[in-house]
Amino acid sequence: MTTLILAASTLRAVAVLAAAADSGCFENSGRRVLLLTGTAPVPEAVPPVSGMPGFDGLRARFDDVVSWNEAIAPLHPADWVPRADDVPLWERHLRRAWGLADAPVALVLESLTTAPAQAVADIFTGAPIDAYTTGLDAYGPTGGKLPALTGTRVRRLLHTDALPGLRPHLLAEFGARPSAVPTAALARVYSELALPVTELTAAQSSAVLLGEGLAEAGLLPAAEERELHLRMVRGAVASGSTRLVFAPDPGAAVPWVHELSDEAARLGAQLTVCHVGPLGTPVLPEVLLERLRPALVVGCASPALLTAACLYRIPVAVSGTGTLLERLTPYENSARTAVTVTDALLPDLTDPAAVASGPPPVGPEAAGELADLLAAVAFAMRPRVRPDLRPAAERYLSTRLDSRTRRYFTRRRLASLALPGAVPARLAAVRRNATVRRLARRARALSGGPGG
Repeated sequence: MTTLILAASTLRAVAVLAAAADSGCFENSGRRVLLLTGTAPVPEAVPPVSGMPGFDGLRARFDDVVSWNEAIAPLHPADWVPRADDVPLWERHLRRAWGLADAPVALVLESLTTAPAQAVADIFTGAPIDAYTTGLDAYGPTGGKLPALTGTRVRRLLHTDALPGLRPHLLAEFGARPSAVPTAALARVYSELALPVTELTAAQSSAVLLGEGLAEAGLLPAAEERELHLRMVRGAVASGSTRLVFAPDPGAAVPWVHELSDEAARLGAQLTVCHVGPLGTPVLPEVLLERLRPALVVGCASPALLTAACLYRIPVAVSGTGTLLERLTPYENSARTAVTVTDALLPDLTDPAAVASGPPPVGPEAAGELADLLAAVAFAMRPRVRPDLRPAAERYLSTRLDSRTRRYFTRRRLASLALPGAVPARLAAVRRNATVRRLARRARALSGGPGG
């Protein structure tokens, strides 16, 4: 039987793999080896996935648990890949260390363009790959540089069915077959992870604020992320919540968390930072949703927002998505897909009426509108990866570009790709004028001549 090596860097990733296993996604495999990878800048400074609350319950789905960090120490998992000449040595070393002997191997990897996944794929050359994703990046194009010899080995893309009816774009250029992990299986896994009542101090009337490590990921300066979360506190209190729960990102430091508590107190509310145990281990947001069923969930681009809205039907709101869309550089930044989805689909915290109306409907009509937008964004992000999406992008930009949807594109990007919308509508006639175009060509010729 084939030995299946399943790599995971977060507890959410382990939960998705557990739900996939429960759903029969790996029923034809033999031994299952869970490979934990810690990719934080300083892995020793953050709690390991194996030490997070609930991991022991998920472990039963796997025959063995091994550490990538220990296997390659003292090299850092976030940026190390083996040299081609060293690959046979590394495969021999890992087979001996993990007890694989000469058994055939198959891989289940997340984030194929990152160093840990690339390293594992390189070492086990020729092993078939199932890719998986735990967030909204499934609905965007493949980012980074993925070697063709790796991409052609990908058989399936396992993804959470956060938006039923929406087809993923990730790895589609390699013919990867999308396979949704059933939401019912995910719900059962999250219920297993639910904490005892004594670990939670907030009531069901609370609002959960999601920390997302935007500064840690290089998406926003630390000062701006701090201000974004202060706005979350103010908006949640303005919406009527007096008990707030802040769920920090497990892999990011939050030095300004006391300022959130002070701001909540100033506004007459109470903020609890959700940590468990004497070491202050962060809690997976989905666990809070399962246990608390709060009155409101506020975030920016976290996949937990869609889990709250679509799985638990909890009212949600976003904050800071407009700012993040403006700041994401380069345009093809892989975070753009998640921010586009949450911004387009979920109400803003500054719109109390929309937030009070409850979670948005996610039916065929909403999925169709979002699919058209994401196809256009995917082409704008990666035109060389998905040239087949150009007609869809041109249709969308020709008919749907307005003051609201323009935020998802930049004029510079549209101009560089010769897409509709690069020139303001009021100037389109001038651009088409033959005399103006002739004068522009003469001006360019003169500026490029001797002494020009």
